[in-house]
Amino acid sequence: MPHIPPFDPAQATGERKELMDAVRSQFGAVINMFGTVAHSPAALKSMLGSFGALGSGRIGARLGEQIAVAIANRNGCEYCLSAHTVLGKNAGLTASQMDEARKGHGEDSRSQAAIDFALAVVNERGHVDPSALAKLRAAGFDDEEIVEIVAHIALNLFTNYVNVVFDVDVDFPSVKPVSAN
Repeated sequence: MPHIPPFDPAQATGERKELMDAVRSQFGAVINMFGTVAHSPAALKSMLGSFGALGSGRIGARLGEQIAVAIANRNGCEYCLSAHTVLGKNAGLTASQMDEARKGHGEDSRSQAAIDFALAVVNERGHVDPSALAKLRAAGFDDEEIVEIVAHIALNLFTNYVNVVFDVDVDFPSVKPVSAN
């Protein structure tokens, strides 16, 4: 049972209603994570803005979803793991590729470098060795893409923490975290 239930969209007014309507138009419903965050219109606005901005970024949806799944698995966030598995498939990744990302494995050397970096940032709380950046550059990432990867990491930590802290009910086909290799 969630520690904070989703905000009832029927009770929303003003900015909260506008934001929840935006969620509904994107997802067809106010999914539980956004409904929970809707208790704070400022937090919901931040989350939606980040998703919107990063969705049109340079690293692309495929890599963004692989990073999200790897981080969700590392943080034991069943909600985000489940949601991003669906979103990854919508971005053209196979079930096998999503399962590999969940285990911390990329589909190629470029995605592997990004996943390794993302997991290092999570594990080291941002205090990564400069060699981690050098590995990203060697894999072909430029400074814009590297900053964007860090933004994806931050957004995924935000969503993972929301879902874990509040024990948000999963409203996607469930994908359970696994031990990464």
